[in-house]
Amino acid sequence: MLLLYEAMLDRMEEAFHRLSSMIDPPEFVARGSYHVFRYKNETAEAAVIQKLARLISGLRATLVLIRSGYVQEVGALCRMLDELNEDIVFLCQAIKEDKITDLHQRYLAVFYEEEFDEPDNPLLSPQKRPMIPRAKIQAAVAAIPENALNPSDGQQLYRTLHRANSGYVHAASGHILEMYGGSPPRYHLSGMLSTPRIPEFTRHLWHFFYRGFVSLMFCAVAFRNRVLVDELYAFRDQFERASGKTQWDDPNELVRRAKNRKGPANRSPTAPRRDSPSPG
Repeated sequence: MLLLYEAMLDRMEEAFHRLSSMIDPPEFVARGSYHVFRYKNETAEAAVIQKLARLISGLRATLVLIRSGYVQEVGALCRMLDELNEDIVFLCQAIKEDKITDLHQRYLAVFYEEEFDEPDNPLLSPQKRPMIPRAKIQAAVAAIPENALNPSDGQQLYRTLHRANSGYVHAASGHILEMYGGSPPRYHLSGMLSTPRIPEFTRHLWHFFYRGFVSLMFCAVAFRNRVLVDELYAFRDQFERASGKTQWDDPNELVRRAKNRKGPANRSPTAPRRDSPSPG
């Protein structure tokens, strides 16, 4: 399965460079007493490219960690990947519809704001970066007309996925104790190779790679690169066949069953297949 993930990452990286070449590159500019790369035009398109770069890099990092047995850290990365996917789709919808809402404008202002307004003396920088509530981004993504789920269920699903991996980010007790076990029981501080956690998380990563690839497809649609869109659809179908996931349950039925499920909840809920972006 890991080799399948690597093949997807190689395809994503090639597609990323084609998309990033469609906008002006960052410029090397003065920032205080040093120079940094910054985009001259702080557009939604440039923000998407930057988020996509972190998404692909993050997915590749999960493979490095899983091969070393660090599943707690994989879980923390998965929370980050969820947010990156949401941000990308949120911005791509605005680009696709050529409609930057007030929420998009505020998001972009926060995204491009420098961390310190006194770059040479961070201690004297009074500004504090505001944050757009995650629930607002999730609500906007859930309201996209092409979604199979209604906005209410969609937002609840995003909120649940967000919470599922939050314990890895904030080091909650229940998540930390997943490091404990064996005979005799002990904390595994050097990774968890040769434990059931590795195949469990390897399977779990499929959903993050798949959602990341769909986010890439959203980017290609938003950038109106029809040739790339067709290529990505073909690779997605190939990936589904290679991983044995060609049959999909109705998302609304999955949510209905989840709401009616009795007994302990699944520790790591996974999203049903997101509808593919319309080629436009």
